[in-house]
Amino acid sequence: MRRINILIATLIVPFMLMAQPGRIGQPQMQPQIPIQRQPQMQPQRQPSATMDDQMQKLLVAEAAISNLYVEDVDENKLVESAIKGMLEELDPHSTYLTAEENDKSNETLLGSFEGIGVQFNMMEDTLFIVQPIPDGPSEKVGIMAGDRIVTVNDTAIAGVKMSQESIMKRLRGPKGTKVKLGINRRGVDGLIYFMVTRDKIPVNTVDASYIIRPGIGYIKVSSFGATTVDEFEEKLTDLRAKGARSLILDLQGNGGGLLMSAVGIANEFLGRDQMVVYTEGNRSPRSGYLADGRGHFREGNLVVLIDEYSASASEIVSGAVQDWDRATIIGRRSFGKGLVQRPIEFHDGSLIRLTIAKYYTPAGRCIQKPYGKDVDYGEDIVERLHHGELTNPDSIHFPDSLKYSTMIRHRTVYGGGGIMPDVFVPLDTTRTNQYYRNATAKNVVLNTSLQYTERNRRSIQRRFRTFDEFRDNYEVGPDVLRLFLDKAKTEQVEYDEAQYQECLPIFKTQIKATVARLIWGMDAYYQVIQELDETVQRAVVYMETGQ
Repeated sequence: MRRINILIATLIVPFMLMAQPGRIGQPQMQPQIPIQRQPQMQPQRQPSATMDDQMQKLLVAEAAISNLYVEDVDENKLVESAIKGMLEELDPHSTYLTAEENDKSNETLLGSFEGIGVQFNMMEDTLFIVQPIPDGPSEKVGIMAGDRIVTVNDTAIAGVKMSQESIMKRLRGPKGTKVKLGINRRGVDGLIYFMVTRDKIPVNTVDASYIIRPGIGYIKVSSFGATTVDEFEEKLTDLRAKGARSLILDLQGNGGGLLMSAVGIANEFLGRDQMVVYTEGNRSPRSGYLADGRGHFREGNLVVLIDEYSASASEIVSGAVQDWDRATIIGRRSFGKGLVQRPIEFHDGSLIRLTIAKYYTPAGRCIQKPYGKDVDYGEDIVERLHHGELTNPDSIHFPDSLKYSTMIRHRTVYGGGGIMPDVFVPLDTTRTNQYYRNATAKNVVLNTSLQYTERNRRSIQRRFRTFDEFRDNYEVGPDVLRLFLDKAKTEQVEYDEAQYQECLPIFKTQIKATVARLIWGMDAYYQVIQELDETVQRAVVYMETGQ
């Protein structure tokens, strides 16, 4: 009976929480501003006889399995499977997370975790430190880029085929706790030992910012977390001090994040009381968010870059500035994720993310693309490629019912799921081949760059005293390419001379960019790799010519 009571509580509490107004577990960075007077909430419906029957059915099934099944069963897994099964009947984004999965997802959204503070890659079964976090616990004790962590608290983690997840568990821990690291440093015999006191480590969501052309700033936002607005404002202030009067905001590949961070970024560009986004659902009254008119880039040319992997919060920002004629959107149609999830937590730290409403742009476009039993939601991007949408804008046709007008200039924009750009940049599928795909899958460029930089870091820094000198004068030489081919052979990438030569310019640029990142950081990486990004290059041309 106790087991049944627990199951009843587990199943009924979410239904009670669903009906409550507001958002559960979501940081409120600014108040929610209603579009119009909210209708009175209807009294909660009393559970019907049908619902009672359904609940009893669940309880009897669980009790029967637990007490009568031929073998022992894990009751927690039974309940989790039942919850997952219910959610699978709803939509693609209602989901269940275990307590561990919930903790991991919160690290990026909440902007920090607790650990030793290094950026790293695994190279040949060894943790290679790409860069210690500036002013972080590892940098404070003298750990350097290029070091390899061999032992953690006298336990070997290198050369023992330990999983990355197991290594991370040993390195992370509560703030204030200590961990002893054994470091292998090039040019030093034996191991060097460091005692590192763990601390809170920031998770940055702005990957890069720099002056891409005189007067034009570039900011790359990789996701929308709790610190995104502060990071953006800091980078924007720095760019304006360097003379930026126009801005390229790169949201390509940005899968979204916190709603209020998206509202905060859109607020940087919009005027007072201009709508950013509104939400509406069957049991969630229409409500929305307005700009407060205190944004830091309300004037000046603005371009926003999106692609087929820009989703959710990225679509809120790009949809808002497009609808208000504030920015030109360049790229390809975004993903089309416009469902609002409310987190509903359980006592053990697990939670449901339950869809309760849909996002709409200021002009009334629903961001969410179609889904349902007759739609292969997971293969949508592949279908776009097969239908020609990613490569040929003429293959895209919209019925009149999906045409909307922008708020000021009354330009035609399109609904139907995702944000359609103003300037289309086709995906170039001719630049890669099978050899390139195989080498990329085996991380040949990364492993080549890591080993080359480890051996030559000091000589590169002596030869090029600044990144600008490196960017303008460094070329990937024959010695690096020999190392690349050796790595490819080791990884059993079948060599094809014609295909290798065809992709050689891409490999060289990727290696140069990765070396730049290992020595000078992410800003340097993007300044090199953007040579391959046709959407970024198209945005620069648009900024300079208006076409």
